[in-house]
Amino acid sequence: MTTLQSALAGEWPLQIVGTINANHALLAKRAGFKAIYLSGGGVAAGSLGVPDLGITNLEDVLTDVRRITDVCDLPLLVDADTGFGPSAFNIRRTVRSLIKNGAAGMHIEDQIGAKRCGHRPNKEVVSKDEMVDRIKVAVDARTDGSFMIMARTDALAIEGVNAALDRAHAYVEAGADAVFPEAISDLATYKKFSSRLQAPILANITEFGLTPLFTVDELGKSGVSMVLYPLSAFRSMNKAAEKTFESIRKNGTQADVIGDMQTREELYERINYYEYERALDNFSNNKEK
Repeated sequence: MTTLQSALAGEWPLQIVGTINANHALLAKRAGFKAIYLSGGGVAAGSLGVPDLGITNLEDVLTDVRRITDVCDLPLLVDADTGFGPSAFNIRRTVRSLIKNGAAGMHIEDQIGAKRCGHRPNKEVVSKDEMVDRIKVAVDARTDGSFMIMARTDALAIEGVNAALDRAHAYVEAGADAVFPEAISDLATYKKFSSRLQAPILANITEFGLTPLFTVDELGKSGVSMVLYPLSAFRSMNKAAEKTFESIRKNGTQADVIGDMQTREELYERINYYEYERALDNFSNNKEK
């Protein structure tokens, strides 16, 4: 399994694309991405059909992690929310479970337990000291030194840039390998984070949020090391599904949307169907002998 650190060494800024399921992980690899991501909001909305408001638990996330890492060897960064529990024991279990199930890294945030989407109002953050403790526990729990522990801070919208920078510095001092400052709205602020912190910076370029759709080149010039697209394919998939359902219901046939569909041949190629089929045929032939 490739590590996130080696992926970073091979591509800068490193593009990390959200994969809502194992099929999308294979598609991302086919497209040439060197790292992939599992979004907490994606698990909530995609796997459970609920909002990303602290409703999902560790086992919900691990189910999707296992399915992805079973078929795709790209390094997987996982959204670990606030650690999935109020105590150090919960955070320790989260770190070790993610490593055991093949994840390459995680980010943990400084919101309170009843968290909100990072691009929505009325967020609340825990104290800097409490988040430092979360980081220290996560680092201490790590059983694989290559597993990346990233600190996300949502303090920018609540306490301002300087306080968010102060928090981020404390998180790096506590052992965080990288920093994820959420909901930044300008390149100058990314530059402040990258120039003042001795750690890689991740930019979350999510659609329809508070962060403009900056390009990789723009972010790279601002010192950003990783560029995240957490739910781009998921949003496209949902829109296409909605269009297809509405067309079939309205017209009584899928003929009008057939041109937008992945063909059977394309699906089979992307999930290696023919390799499985050949293996099955070989097994059957050998059994007959």
